[in-house]
Amino acid sequence: MIRRFISYYKPYKKIFILDMIASFLIACLGMLYPITTRVMLNRLIPEKNYKMIYIFGAFLLIIYVTRMFLRFFVQYYGHIMGVKMQAQMRKEMFKRIQTLPYSYYDNHQTGKIMSRMTNDLQDISELAHHAPENFFIFGIMIVGSFIYLLTIEKTLTLIIFACVPVMLLVSATFKNRMRDAFMESRKNVAVINASLESSISGIRVTKAFNNSHIEERKFDVGNNAFVESKRKAYKAMGQFFSSTNFITDFFNVVVLIAGGVFLFQGKINGGDYATFIISINLFITPLTKLIDFTEQYQNGITGFKRFLEIIDEVPEKDRENAKEISNIKGEIEFKDVHFSYNDSKEILKGISFKVPAGKKIALVGPSGEGKTTICHLIPNFYKINSGEITIDGININDITLESLRKNIGIVQQDIYLFGGTIKENILYGKPDATDEEVFEASRKANIHDYIMTLEKGYDTEIGERGVKLSGGQKQRLSIARVFLKNPTILILDEATSALDNTTEIFIQKELEELSKGRTTLVVAHRLSTIKNADEIFVIQNGNIEEKGNHNELLEAKGIYYKLYSSMFNN
Repeated sequence: MIRRFISYYKPYKKIFILDMIASFLIACLGMLYPITTRVMLNRLIPEKNYKMIYIFGAFLLIIYVTRMFLRFFVQYYGHIMGVKMQAQMRKEMFKRIQTLPYSYYDNHQTGKIMSRMTNDLQDISELAHHAPENFFIFGIMIVGSFIYLLTIEKTLTLIIFACVPVMLLVSATFKNRMRDAFMESRKNVAVINASLESSISGIRVTKAFNNSHIEERKFDVGNNAFVESKRKAYKAMGQFFSSTNFITDFFNVVVLIAGGVFLFQGKINGGDYATFIISINLFITPLTKLIDFTEQYQNGITGFKRFLEIIDEVPEKDRENAKEISNIKGEIEFKDVHFSYNDSKEILKGISFKVPAGKKIALVGPSGEGKTTICHLIPNFYKINSGEITIDGININDITLESLRKNIGIVQQDIYLFGGTIKENILYGKPDATDEEVFEASRKANIHDYIMTLEKGYDTEIGERGVKLSGGQKQRLSIARVFLKNPTILILDEATSALDNTTEIFIQKELEELSKGRTTLVVAHRLSTIKNADEIFVIQNGNIEEKGNHNELLEAKGIYYKLYSSMFNN
C-alpha cells in the first residue's frame, strides 16, 4: 500500500525534490542555534568579545530570515503538491465510479461515496504534504542533535537515549487502538453524510408529510454513533499523547538531575550544561512531533485505504474480443434466462421470448415480479446467472458496452435531470448535437414552445433534479433527450405512472411518436396505455404466464383479464 501511495508523487518529482531540499536546510539551520550558544557561553562571553557576540547574533538573524523563506516554500508549495495529488486521486476515483456496475450502487449509499471523495481525500492530501517533510526534518534533527549531544557529554546523552525505547513502546501500544478507533469514526462520518444526502434530497417529501421529527431521529442515530466513535478515538489518542508527553517530561527531569550531578563532579562545565539543556529540546521536540504526527498519519492512511477500496473495485469490462455494433435492426431474444440479485432468491426463472425488430412489446403483472429487471438486463446493467440474451442474434456479452447502450434509449418513471440548463439536459442524449437538432428533438417531445416562453429559453436553469419544472415538463425533457439520441431500441419503464391522468394522455402521444420505427419494450401498470402493443407478456413469479395481444388475452380470461377488469372496475 505504501508503494502505491508513493507512486502518486511521481508527476511532481521536481517540486518534491525542492521541498525535500528546503526541509533539509530547515533542519540543518535549526542546529546552528545551540552550536552558536555553546561558543558564546564558553568563549565569547568569558572573553568579553562583544564584537563577535554581535556578529554571531547578526549571523543567527540572517539564518532565521533564510529559514523563514524556506518555511514559506515548504508550506506553500508542499500544500500545492498535496492538493494536486488530491485532485489526481479524486479524478481517478470519479473515473472509476463511472465504470462500476449497477450492482455496486445497489449496495453503497451516495453519501458514503461522497465522504470518501471529500473527507478522505482531504486527509490524504495533508498526509501527502506533511509526511515526507516531517519525517525528513524531524529525522535529521533527531539524528543531528543526538550526534551533537554526544560531543558535549557522551554518558549523559546515552542516559537520555535509553529512555527513547520506552517512548517507542508506549507509541506502539496505543497506535493500533488509535488506528481502529479512527477507522470506526471515519465510517460513522460516512453514515452521517449518507443520512444528510438522503434527508436533504427528500426535504420536500419530509415537509409534505410533516415528518421532520422522523428525519431528526434517524439523523440522531448516526450522529450519536459518531460521537461515541469519536469518544473512543479521542480516549485512545488521549492515552497515547499523555503517556508520550509524560516520557518527554521525564527526559527533562533526567537532564536536570544527571546534568547537575555531572556539573558538581566537574565532568561538564556551566556553558556545556546550559547548551545541553537547550540542545536536549532539539532532540526531544522533533521526537514528540514525530509521535504527534501519528494522528495525522492514521487519518491519512485510513483515508487512503478507503480510497483504494473504490479504486480496486472491479469495473464493468467488455468481454475479450467484444465488438462494436452499428445499424442494428433491434431484434431482442431472451433464451432461458435465469437471474437473481446478489445470490438472493431467483427473480427470473428461465424467461424465454423474442421481440422482432420494430415491434412493441408490453410487460405487465404485479410489482416485484421481474418486469424492470428484464429492462435492466437488455443494456447489460447486470450479469445473468445463466441463459443468453441476444440483439440481432449476437450475445450482448459479445458486444461492447458502449455500442450496446448507444443503441438503447430508456425513459423511466423516476426521471433524473442534472443541475444545469434545459439545453444541457437535452444534450445528454447526444453531446455533440447541433442547436437545430436539439430544437427538433424538443418539438417532437412537444416542449419546444414552452421553452421558448421562458426568459432565457434553453439556457434556463432547472434547479437540482429539475425542481423548477412540473412532472410533465420533466418527462418531456427526458423524452426529448431520447429523441435526440435516436436509439434503435426503446425501453419505457412505467414512464407515465407518476403523472396525473390528463398529463399522461398528452405524454402518451409523445411516447407513441417516440416508439415509431423502434423496437419498444413497455412496462406499465395502467393497462389502458398498452392496448396497441403488438404483444403483451404477463410476468408473474419470474415467468411469462401469458402472452398475446390485448384482445386475445381478454378472451382467454386469465391473469391479464383479471388485472384489466379490476382496473376498469376501479
